[in-house]
Order: sequence, then structure tokens, then C-alpha cells
Amino acid sequence: MPLIKVYDGFVNNPGDISWDPIKACGDFVLYQRTSREQFLERINDVQIAVTNKQIWDEEAFSKAPHLEMIALTSTGFNVVDLDAATKHKVVVSNVPAYSTPDVAQHTFALMLEMTNHVGDESVKVMAGDWIKSQDFCYWTHPLIELADKTLGVVGMGSIGRAVTKIARAFGMNVIFYNRTPRPELEGDGVREMSLDELWAQSDFITLHVAEAPDTDKIVNAESIAKMKDGVYLINAARGGLVDEAALRDALVSGKVAGAAVDVLRHEPMSPDCPLLDAPHMIITPHIAWATREARTRLFKVIAENIQGFLAGKPQNVVNPAVLAVLKENA
Repeated sequence: MPLIKVYDGFVNNPGDISWDPIKACGDFVLYQRTSREQFLERINDVQIAVTNKQIWDEEAFSKAPHLEMIALTSTGFNVVDLDAATKHKVVVSNVPAYSTPDVAQHTFALMLEMTNHVGDESVKVMAGDWIKSQDFCYWTHPLIELADKTLGVVGMGSIGRAVTKIARAFGMNVIFYNRTPRPELEGDGVREMSLDELWAQSDFITLHVAEAPDTDKIVNAESIAKMKDGVYLINAARGGLVDEAALRDALVSGKVAGAAVDVLRHEPMSPDCPLLDAPHMIITPHIAWATREARTRLFKVIAENIQGFLAGKPQNVVNPAVLAVLKENA
């Protein structure tokens, strides 16, 4: 049986779900956390590596001579040098769309916190403010109705489409930009347009694109300048999509009325992050994907990815060029 090692188990499973589907695939070793130094030592004998945020670069591949497969516990695969993986004849698989409803749900949790301030108002009530009130009700922030507001969705993949569906249920108008035009998604209050048009017309903007060279800091000083005064921004995709210093400046000036993010450029958050004490800022610690239901689906597909690979029928392969290499060497 193949030697399977999990290198950052705790973040995917703090103990509330079972590893059994993956354990059944081979000889199983679980590491809850692994530093870079430990990682380079622990990959010397592994055949199938189950990882999330470990960096797979040429150095790592050179220290893993028995490695045959990387089973990512994520949808994103930017932590892997795919050219190096193919060179070393390593199949890399991911888990697409396992957390689509969860990220869409969290996107609206962030949006609603900016418009209704439920958490903040509850803290004030629990501190005794309502007891001291002379009136039957009060509010300390402006309350904003979503109906008839325009939501700009950047990226119309599975999550963007799920967010659009929820937005329409709230009575919002949706405009979207997608790298590849998707005219078939237009209709019933949903319109496609250019990115510059989206910046200019949106009351709320939500990001749902992958991190790539052409999306790095897609929200920056220049793009923010094109937005409506008082726009609201949500990012539950990737931290690298936002120039954090530019966003802070826009929050301080009031150009951006509020921002809510689940991801940052550096994770865990660094003490010098420009957004740490920014006004009108909400930050959650990269949890949009992490419902128990989503993680249970994640484990199921990871196990299926490994089983498919062992049966000679790999699935969800993100470096398909390796399949031709393996075929040539069969």
C-alpha cells in the first residue's frame, strides 16, 4: 500500500470529522502542523502527499524522490509549481467546488454585517446600552437596504453564480465581469459588462476570481478611483487580489464606505497589515470554506482522487501534461 502523509491536518480537521476515507487508501501518517524545515525532512519517503498550504517548489520535489501524487486539500493550486511537478512526474489533484455554497453564504454574512451591523449592535446591547436607552430602539450605524442596489460580481465561476442567485433573492441588480465572456448568464436582472464599467456602476463589489499574475492587486488605487464614492467591497476569494495599503487609504478617505474580507495577502495576519486597524473594516480569519459540511465533502473527494490515481484513472488533475509524460514512461 502507498505511504500517504498528511502535513497540515489540523486546519482541515480539528477533530470533528473522520480521516477514515483517506486512511483506507494506504499506510497513513498524520501531522497536524508542519514547518518548512520539518516538511523538507518528512517528504523523503512519501508517495502520496496530502497538503494544503505547503509550498511545492523545485527544492521540495528534489527532496521527495518517491513522490507520485500531491492530493491538495483545496481548490486553489498556486502553492504548487506545476511545471516542476510535471518534470518530476507527480500528479497534482485538487478539489473543485466543494465549498461553493459556503463561500457564497459567507460573502453575504460579510455584506450583511456591513449593512445591518448585527454583531456590533449586539455587543453594545450586551454592554448595557439598550438598558440605558430613552427610546424603544436605537442604532449606532446607518442601516442599508440591499433591494435595488447594484452588486458587481468579479468572476462568474461556481461561487460567483451562487452569489448572484442569493443577490437576486435579496432584490439586488447584478452586473458581472468574467475573463471569458458569459453572455448566457445574462437576464433577469443580471448583466455582463467590462471591468471598468463594473467598477463605476456597483454599489457593492465582491471578488470571486483566482489569484494569478493578471489578478494580483486587481483592486488597487487606480481601480478604486474608478468606483462610486461610498462603495462597499467584499473579498472572500484570495488576499492577493487586493492592494491592502490602497484599500486602507480609501477607507480612511471615505471613498470606500466599508470593506469586509475573509482573506489577506499574508496569512496568518501580520502585525503590520495595513487593514488591521483600518476604519469601517471587517476581517474574518479565512473561514468561508470551513463548514463541517464542506470539509466532509472535501475529504470524500480527496479520497476519490487518491483512489482514482491508484486505479490508473486520475481525476481533478491540475497539471494534465503529466499524464502524457506518465503514458510515455509506462
